[in-house]
Amino acid sequence: MQEIADKMGWSLHKVSYWLNKCNVPRRLPSEAAYVKWNPNGDPFKIENKLNKNEILLKGLGLGLYLGEGNKASDHSVRLGNSDPKLIRLFRKFLIKICGIKEEKLRYSLLLFNDANKSNAIDFWNRELDLIPNRIKSIFSLKPRGKGTYKKKSMTGVLIIEFCNTKLKKEIDKMVEMLE
Repeated sequence: MQEIADKMGWSLHKVSYWLNKCNVPRRLPSEAAYVKWNPNGDPFKIENKLNKNEILLKGLGLGLYLGEGNKASDHSVRLGNSDPKLIRLFRKFLIKICGIKEEKLRYSLLLFNDANKSNAIDFWNRELDLIPNRIKSIFSLKPRGKGTYKKKSMTGVLIIEFCNTKLKKEIDKMVEMLE
């Protein structure tokens, strides 16, 4: 509504008045923002016609998300792990089952204080066949006392993430159907 008011040189109140008078339904601000940032529709397409291998991949992806994913955020589908095999499987689930383009995935890295940042980035780039600079955020954990880990991961925890509220809700629905 504000954009219409700005383009027409009207007040927001005037736009609101005419929308009400003409019974024009309004979207929630979050819905309007979603459409604005995704003008070509959803940036994902969940595949429903699956062969046996894809059914297995879907089950593995949902299981990984249920066990290792971050379910606290309402805005993104995110999984972190120190095992590259798990990250690769989850990425394959996001790409093949959820229809996400590889370039839309975001990667960040959580390192223990004594890990070598450069070695860890090289490790993940090699293991996931990432082009350089795909890992955007790198966080180092400060030491917290003696610690209880006998074997810390020197390559850290890689987090793979796709920010989309709508996909998050769809995946949550799929997980609920498993219960």
